[in-house]
Amino acid sequence: MAELSTLARPYARAAFEYAREKNALAEWSQQIATCAAVIAHEDVRAALDDPALTGEEQAGVLNSICGDATGPQVQNFVSVLATNKRLPLLPEIRDQFELFKANQEKSVDVEVVSAFDLDDALTQKIAGVLRRKLDRDVKVSTSTDGSLLGGVLIRAGDMVIDGSVRGRLNKLAEAMNS
Repeated sequence: MAELSTLARPYARAAFEYAREKNALAEWSQQIATCAAVIAHEDVRAALDDPALTGEEQAGVLNSICGDATGPQVQNFVSVLATNKRLPLLPEIRDQFELFKANQEKSVDVEVVSAFDLDDALTQKIAGVLRRKLDRDVKVSTSTDGSLLGGVLIRAGDMVIDGSVRGRLNKLAEAMNS
């Protein structure tokens, strides 16, 4: 069976291209995220998995739950997904849509994990360095993980920079064992 990302990609690309043409990337992003959140709910998923429902009926159920949070174009997109039995792909479609949007806007979400809370000045300094290195607008979110011992772990898309003490100790242990 094909991977979810492979199945979702053409739908995400089509939604992105349409939204970009209409200068509505932010609206589509929000509306697709709403649909993905609704379909991820266990009760909704169970209702939509009813084999007696046609694709049109599944789309009607999802669109009625989303209500005014989605516009007619996104509701039509949901109908196309339902007709093709692709509604379960909505969370993956949302993720890929957000990647396309981030590439268009030349932005990247960066997660900085440290052993201790970082002050705003240090967070801004890390963001500035990453902005120059990645040549993108950087949106930083921080969290703490005491198991790092010290240093930071930075995740930006598929790039990971492990500057943590734990990571360095693991590399040293690997080098000694090989």
